[in-house]
Amino acid sequence: MAPKLPPQHSLQHSSSAVAGGQSQEGQSHYPHAAQPKGLMRWLLTTNHKEIGSLYLIFSLTMFFVGGIFALVVRAELFQPGLQLVEPELFNQMTTMHGLIMVFAAVMPAFTGLANWMIPLQIGAPDMALPRLNNFSFWLLPVAFTLLLSTLFMPGGGPNFGWTFYAPLSTTYAPASTTFFILALHMAGISSILGAINIIATILNMRAPGMRMMDMPLFVWTWLITAFLLIAVMPVLAGVITMMLMDINFGTSFFDAAGGGDPVLFQHLFWFFGHPEVYIMILPAFGIVSAIIPTFARKPLFGYASMVYATAAIALLSFLVWAHHMFIVGLPLTAELFFMYSTMLIAVPTGVKVFNWVTTLFRGSISFEPPMLFALAFVVLFTIGGFSGLMLAIAPADFQYHDTYFVVAHFHYVLVPGAIFAIMAGVYYWLPKWTGHYPNERLAQCHFWCSIIGVNLTFFPMHFAGLAGMPRRIPDYALQFADFNLLSSIGAFFFGASQLLFVLVVVLCVRGGQKAPAKAWEGAVDLEWSVPSPAPLHTFETPPVFHRAQSHD
Repeated sequence: MAPKLPPQHSLQHSSSAVAGGQSQEGQSHYPHAAQPKGLMRWLLTTNHKEIGSLYLIFSLTMFFVGGIFALVVRAELFQPGLQLVEPELFNQMTTMHGLIMVFAAVMPAFTGLANWMIPLQIGAPDMALPRLNNFSFWLLPVAFTLLLSTLFMPGGGPNFGWTFYAPLSTTYAPASTTFFILALHMAGISSILGAINIIATILNMRAPGMRMMDMPLFVWTWLITAFLLIAVMPVLAGVITMMLMDINFGTSFFDAAGGGDPVLFQHLFWFFGHPEVYIMILPAFGIVSAIIPTFARKPLFGYASMVYATAAIALLSFLVWAHHMFIVGLPLTAELFFMYSTMLIAVPTGVKVFNWVTTLFRGSISFEPPMLFALAFVVLFTIGGFSGLMLAIAPADFQYHDTYFVVAHFHYVLVPGAIFAIMAGVYYWLPKWTGHYPNERLAQCHFWCSIIGVNLTFFPMHFAGLAGMPRRIPDYALQFADFNLLSSIGAFFFGASQLLFVLVVVLCVRGGQKAPAKAWEGAVDLEWSVPSPAPLHTFETPPVFHRAQSHD
């Protein structure tokens, strides 16, 4: 028998609250006018749940768009020789795949989960700045429609890799690059406004009695991520504005012939780009830190150390950017500094893995779909972390750099890392969102297809890279054929298996086994005190937080 856990906290509501602090579902914030219907309801909504749903739907759509671009790349690499697309289109597909997955799939998905869950987890009625929340979302469809439209412009879309190194993205770029810069500015503004909203909500709208160290790990990881966004998105804005000036106004920031320096671009880009990696993974740590204790039926081991480790990772992420640049001719002192600081960041990450494994130790574990994805996250993210330590060694990186080994490394971090964690979170919170459990058989089928597809796609890339296959090329030598054949088969299998995910979500929205307020036996956070499905407006009367046992 699974041991029953004492609740970590409880809520008290005043007698005027309805349904445990919620107003009746559908009750309007529009006392003098009917709530808008149809399309206008979604265009004008300021409700955090509806905006969270919009983010998640947009992210899922872009996930498939970016995935189709990746499948064009893998189809071309199925065999040696130029098969299906011209090298120019191949470069555009490679570039757009990276840009869409990073800025339009992973980041909006985490923001959608934050919009949905943070107010529920801290007992807030909504986000602190609801109209700004609406504006933040609607910037994204405009930005990425503009970005995708560049593919149909004269000269084609971005063709210089998702890192858009100058002078490839300035001197030699297609004419559409100016539109790419505008789209990225809009996405950056959306991220900054969303981060401000999240910080204001968490710092000002927690339930009475809830201290910072009482917050769920998902809230903590997003608070730290929001500060990272505010710190680094202006750096991205700066570097793409310098690109804009070089392209259109005759400046030479990155042109050596005019007194500029192309390596300056890399320093600026990676000062944004490496914290960006943690922007895409810290919320995943928070999701996994909620799921593993729930299905191990044990409190999270070392809550306080998890918070401090998250903060340490965020701070160290600003000190490691040049490990992407070991081959540009850095001074030896700089190479040593960035090598050791990169190895150091493995320590707080290792603390997290240790705490998750220790939480599992002697737990009463069950393997529902959220737990399967969370466990796969821990194992496969750790593999990606180990290959990252290999890349941190400067002299070894001279061999690995710009090979498929690097592609394997960051995909092991971002696919089983960020994307598996997003799927784990969706399966975990779907009962709260829809009032129904997801179809367990289909969800498990989705999991096993995904894990086979991910490993078949990316594991052979380690060997292709170590054997010397460069990345971002449409053709390759014959000795890499078998590795690429496996990767392409795995990619199409993984892509097709994501249709199962859509099917599970659609079926869950339409019906299924009813879920109670506390959908999972071991769940203890505040969102499980709200009815399932969560009413449109929650906590209109502030709940009072009671601490039954300390996290630490």
